Amino acid sequence: MVKRICGIDEAGRGPLAGPVTAAAVVFGARGIGCTPADSKSLSARRRAQLEPQIRAAAVAWGIGWSWPEEIDLINIHNASLLAMQRAFTALCNSVQHYYPASQARELIAAMEVQVDGRFTPQVGCPCLAIEGGDRTVPQIQAASILAKEARDRWMRCYSREEPQYGFDRHVGYPTLHHRRMIRQHGASRIQRHSFLVREPDCVAGGITASS
Repeated sequence: MVKRICGIDEAGRGPLAGPVTAAAVVFGARGIGCTPADSKSLSARRRAQLEPQIRAAAVAWGIGWSWPEEIDLINIHNASLLAMQRAFTALCNSVQHYYPASQARELIAAMEVQVDGRFTPQVGCPCLAIEGGDRTVPQIQAASILAKEARDRWMRCYSREEPQYGFDRHVGYPTLHHRRMIRQHGASRIQRHSFLVREPDCVAGGITASS
């Protein structure tokens, strides 16, 4: 049985608001059909160009989310692993939907999950944590691009719900503008309250986050 590498990576560990998002990607025997790189090293324009190419070249891909309430409850580390687990589940569901049952089982059984960093999610198949994997493993690089694009798109769409925070500009990251809007309007509905306690210059609902 030929091993299939399933790359998984996340986006959105650092923002003060919004979900953390993960993607899982498996490519076919002919390869990836494009040259990805770690999403953090690419311009927004280049990521947007690569996203449809990655999806078209992939045997399967999936997106997983952990939401602000979950981040506050179980911390960002565990929420990131949960999002990765959900991304892998979404990928497997896609395989089972689009491929004949026997082929789907064979493909899933052949997967080895590779994740950037030092920790792996619980996915029920062999997993390998690779420090610097987002610089060396194309599947992980592709996953980082899909995760980043999915999250940024969600944040831009959500910005219509609470336009005063400017999520379409900073997608939840702790920019000066974002901090200023929290001080002015209080915490948004998608704020990570556990992150605000580390931001002494932010005000959440009229209460200084450092208090």
